Amino acid sequence: MPSDTAELHHIDTTTHGRVLVRRARTGPARGVLAGFHGYTETAAIQLARLEQIPGAGAWTLLSVQALHRFYRGRTREVGASWMTHEDREIAIADNVAYVEAAVRLVADDAAAGVVYAGFSQGVAMAFRAALLGPRAALGVIAVGGDVPPELLSSRELAFPPVFLAHGTADEWYTKPKFDTDVAGLTSRGATFEIFEYDAPHEWTPGVSAAAGAWLAHLMRG
Repeated sequence: MPSDTAELHHIDTTTHGRVLVRRARTGPARGVLAGFHGYTETAAIQLARLEQIPGAGAWTLLSVQALHRFYRGRTREVGASWMTHEDREIAIADNVAYVEAAVRLVADDAAAGVVYAGFSQGVAMAFRAALLGPRAALGVIAVGGDVPPELLSSRELAFPPVFLAHGTADEWYTKPKFDTDVAGLTSRGATFEIFEYDAPHEWTPGVSAAAGAWLAHLMRG
């Protein structure tokens, strides 16, 4: 811990984020499906998940990698993390601005709308990008992670439609956390669909199938 006489300063600096783009394959894009990976994961892992969603070929896929990279254990394998509790508010603002800059890479397709899809730690990022970013979101796909409580408590923020997935054996996104989110979204009058599946902390093929069905229904309006 710093001494009582130490001064704390925050320095505005520039860093470079890693973003993967896969353009729509079946004609003009229906919009952008923006993905956010979990703790210790990478953009490549989340892109693979997005590609497994039925109908994803009609969307431009944008997988955003967290800015804070590290080696996983005593290996050369790279992982990344979105943020910690330290300097939390500054990190949230930095991340939201970073995601918006990433979306501008595919601005032509994003004009049709953006759905934000997160897994685990990336769920909070998906919700923050959708609610705090400068553009309205078509929806949020949330798998294995909780809704940031400060978003639920802010009556000034409007939630887009939400697909909320919970593994019944998930040791991280537990049943009590899931129930709290369901109650919170209900109290906010949000439109959301629940998908519970028999698995631990994973994005399964069943999740992909259910997310694809939800996405198709969302676009039918």
